[in-house]
Amino acid sequence: MTLESGHRFAPAFIAAAAVSWGALGIFGKQAQEEGVSALEVGLWRAVIGGVLFSAHARLVGARYPRGRHLAATAAFGLVGVSLFYASYQLAVRDGGASLASVLLYTAPAFVAVLGWLMLRERLGRVEIGAVAGSIAGIALISFGGGEGVSVTAAALAFGVTAGFTYSLLYLYGRVFFNRYSPAALFSVMMPVGALGLLPFVPLRGLTSHSAWAWLNLAGVGVLCTYLAYIAYSAGLRHLPAARASVIATVEPVVAAVLAALVFAERLSPLALVGAACVLASALLLSRPAAPVAATD
Repeated sequence: MTLESGHRFAPAFIAAAAVSWGALGIFGKQAQEEGVSALEVGLWRAVIGGVLFSAHARLVGARYPRGRHLAATAAFGLVGVSLFYASYQLAVRDGGASLASVLLYTAPAFVAVLGWLMLRERLGRVEIGAVAGSIAGIALISFGGGEGVSVTAAALAFGVTAGFTYSLLYLYGRVFFNRYSPAALFSVMMPVGALGLLPFVPLRGLTSHSAWAWLNLAGVGVLCTYLAYIAYSAGLRHLPAARASVIATVEPVVAAVLAALVFAERLSPLALVGAACVLASALLLSRPAAPVAATD
């Protein structure tokens, strides 16, 4: 692909990744309806993704992290994969696919707060307002509910936990994604994440699940994980991160539409206002930072 064509197709790559992620809750919920536990869905997502990223990294001869970087990547696998994949699927189980996807977009608010606490990044009035908007959105969703949507304390807790753990990927990525191939990093963290989930998933034979369950698990691992990350990375090569994050906010919209079509999930008008607050806050926080004036 030439540089010019890469720029032309970059938004499409980002949009394709967002649509794939929007289908994650659908595949996960359908697998759960076939008797696959929420934690097992997370486990197979990590296993399938890990196998594909390992093959990818070896095929392109990617350089793997070593020493402290390897240890940090492996440790991140327990949080950014084990806890994230588990909490997201538990949010889908307890609250529904559309609710889980919206709550995932509390991640930019967590990034802003954690960047201020850990990286001494600026937290101005816009950032504070966006964080407050995310909190207000969660409150409105809590009171709003909806048809086919179960807004319980557990669903909210799992959804917000998914948003928090997802936000840590941004902070991790700022340190490591410019040093190593994402394929090499994911091929380390995903197997570790799978091992972190393994003790909580009962071991059953590969034939214990139906063909439909395995098809949905393949959708989770191949489409919503490996191909989605590949498409997003390809788009980021030719598109500013701020613009990419704006395009990616189509994800919860896709999730809500698919959940309405497949599971008859519909957020109430009040909950939709809350979802709009969460997404507006995410868009606000995706703006590029204003340049800082030079000082003597």
